[in-house]
Amino acid sequence: MPDPRHSIPPAYGGVEPDAAWVEEIKRLAEARNATILAHNYQIPAIQDIADHTGDSLALSRIAAETDADEIIFCGVHFMAETAKILSPEKRVLIPDERAGCSLADSITADDLRAWKADYPDAVVVSYVNTTAEVKGLTDICCTSSNAVDVVRSIDPDRDVLFLPDQFLGAHVKRETGRDNIHIWAGECHVHAGINGSELTEQTEAHPEAELFIHPECGCATSALYLAGEGIVPEDRVKILSTGGMIDAARQSKSGQVLVATEVGMLHQLRQAAPEIDFRAVNEKAACPYMKMITPAALLRCLTEGRDEVFVAPDVAERARRSVERMIAIGNPGSGE
Repeated sequence: MPDPRHSIPPAYGGVEPDAAWVEEIKRLAEARNATILAHNYQIPAIQDIADHTGDSLALSRIAAETDADEIIFCGVHFMAETAKILSPEKRVLIPDERAGCSLADSITADDLRAWKADYPDAVVVSYVNTTAEVKGLTDICCTSSNAVDVVRSIDPDRDVLFLPDQFLGAHVKRETGRDNIHIWAGECHVHAGINGSELTEQTEAHPEAELFIHPECGCATSALYLAGEGIVPEDRVKILSTGGMIDAARQSKSGQVLVATEVGMLHQLRQAAPEIDFRAVNEKAACPYMKMITPAALLRCLTEGRDEVFVAPDVAERARRSVERMIAIGNPGSGE
């Protein structure tokens, strides 16, 4: 499901994740005193070799607590930036610096400055899936699991600028009932491509299944409609962050779960609850940027010490404050 607005560069290849590769990755990581972090959307081989797997904020907080000299962040670029923001004294590397994000790219710092000028008294709430520069212009960050709580914490008479994901913003507006929330029209092209007709078709084919829906998905509204119409029992429809999906999987009594998010998530879900049949709502919902972190890219990173992620100290300081304000509100969740 390539994003038509972006040209996806070819990933580094030619290396198989065999036993020799595993041994060499572990040897290099130990020699560099490096910790390997892998996002839930990475390919299974990368998830399995990592010291920690999770969503971006959870991994960035782990990075801040580790004694390692280097953080190898297997994810997309904004995630490695977040790790650097929370761990300014550590060296942060991403195995392929070209691994971008269509959602983070949907709003620039200049875009946000112009939007803020239109609403000078508004509170800016940014999803963690944003660049460091955008976080640096933000009042409070949020995750998909705490976005509703963050917006509810804001004076009801203040305008809110919510960015960049329009589907998460619609979820927050629906839950808070706020009329003075203005939502940026950004999207993750992978999640936006998981549509309501696919969800309806899958629920008809699997009538007993639970639904795990990421709020970035274009089908989130359809899931709530199916529940509201009684087509799917309301208690089977769960709007969840990636971290929330893992927790829900461990507690679920269902035999089958339909999952609406990037397909890499299925690997972690199947490990968390191997007795459940997890199925993707859209099997083609694979992020090409996430899949740029290949076995060859990770080997290159650890062998050559590339690619290092830098965030200007003043930008990092401002961005850190927006994340810390979110944590101070409580219920920071784990991440996107």
